[in-house]
Amino acid sequence: MLIHAAVGGVGHLVVQSAGAGGPYVIGTAGGGKHDLPRELGAGEPVDYRTADFAARANDVDVVPDTLGGDVSTRSLDVLRPGGTLVTIVPTGFEDDAGNAAEPGVRLAVLLVEADRAGMRAVADLVAEGKLRLHVDAAFPLAEAGRAHVLGETGRTTGRIVLTVR
Repeated sequence: MLIHAAVGGVGHLVVQSAGAGGPYVIGTAGGGKHDLPRELGAGEPVDYRTADFAARANDVDVVPDTLGGDVSTRSLDVLRPGGTLVTIVPTGFEDDAGNAAEPGVRLAVLLVEADRAGMRAVADLVAEGKLRLHVDAAFPLAEAGRAHVLGETGRTTGRIVLTVR
C-alpha cells in the first residue's frame, strides 16, 4: 500500500488503520518527518521532496490519495493490475477514470458518510490503542483563522484542532 501525505491529518490515521490489517506500507512524507510514519506502522517512508515515489513503489494493491492532481495520475502507474486508487479529491480527476481502466486498475472516489458501524469500528481501534490521533497544534475557536493559516503551510504533522469551551 502506498499512502501519500503519511503524516498529514488523514494520512497518519490511514497508516495506522492499514497497519492494523497487516499490509506493507510505503508512506510519502518530508524527510524530517519519517519517524512518525515508521512509529505508526509504515515499513518504508519516502521523502517526496528528494525521491520519486513512482520509482520506489510498484505493484501496489491500494493507493489512498488525499492530494489529487498529478500525484493521483502518477499513482496509477504504481498500481498492480487489479489495484485500486481511492481518492478523496475528486475535483478534475474524474476525467482520468478512463486512464485508470486501461492498465486494469480501479478508481474509487470516496466521500465520507458517518455510520454507526463505521464509527464503532473506529472507536474500538482507539479503545484498543491501535489508532491514536496525533495533534500538531490546538487553537481556541476564536483563533480559527490562525489554525487555517497553519494548515495551508503544508508543514504540519497530524491534525490541527480547534477547542471549544
